Amino acid sequence: MRVLIAEHDHALYAQLLRAAAPDLEVLTSGDSAELASLAADCPVWLGQPDLLATLLRQGHHPQWLQSTWAGITPLLADGLPRDYRLTRAVGIFGQVMAEYVLTYMLGHEREVLARLVSQVERKWDGRLGQSLAGRKALIVGTGDIGSCVAQFLVPFGVQLYGIASSAREQAPFIEVAALEDLPRLVGQVDYVINLLPNTPHTHDLYNAALFKQFKPTALFINAGRGVAVVDADLVEALKEGHLAGAVIDVCRQEPLPQRHPFWTAWGLLLTGHSSAPTSPPLLVQLFVENLRAYQAQQALRGEVDFARGY
Repeated sequence: MRVLIAEHDHALYAQLLRAAAPDLEVLTSGDSAELASLAADCPVWLGQPDLLATLLRQGHHPQWLQSTWAGITPLLADGLPRDYRLTRAVGIFGQVMAEYVLTYMLGHEREVLARLVSQVERKWDGRLGQSLAGRKALIVGTGDIGSCVAQFLVPFGVQLYGIASSAREQAPFIEVAALEDLPRLVGQVDYVINLLPNTPHTHDLYNAALFKQFKPTALFINAGRGVAVVDADLVEALKEGHLAGAVIDVCRQEPLPQRHPFWTAWGLLLTGHSSAPTSPPLLVQLFVENLRAYQAQQALRGEVDFARGY
């Protein structure tokens, strides 16, 4: 079986894959022209969606493609073929995303940034920190990553609510409601954590009307996709005090343009799309498991439904 790797970190992925599956013929290159020539005769591709989309656009065609990202937006662009099997990275981001979310929830309760300002100003900051126990969090997107984040929040005594494509019973959530229930639930919680993928249904969800429903003490964390937020509406909502703060990991345009209002928005912290980096060893482990299932004509983990977009 020949496998093509199209990744910025292709040398590491090739080394890990050859060690994990010595029976494979692993082909890769850092040169785009050489990569294109290798792709012509490779049925299985592994790599990042932006590079793989370029190969598809050039007319090359896999039988199965494994993304190293959780998001696969570049592969859904108009005009690209969809008559192949596509799997996205699943089961490898849960803990690292939970650590990211917990970092900023705990930082919010303990007012870490305000204390740093006090130190810079040489003011003794004796304010008492608060606890996550009894706080309510709404996880918007209760799939693979969202459900794992929820499990990590359980020991802290956080009361968990969720939003999914449709309402359902799901542990450990008190309630998992449908997307249309988002305005009702944001007004009841202390943390709103967006983990939704980029689909036509998830654009511009967080707009002026929704931010007005937030508790003024709530923290908004967006580690899903930048297109879910109307940027100007968030900046205005923070200024008006409709919510206490925002932690923004993902933006509509990355890197963020120098003149974008997020740079100077009151109460907004940018984290530069750093929330859940791909772990190459875990990704290769997932790929090898999927490869064995592919060879045995069994179901693949993380297989994308092109109609849904995830």
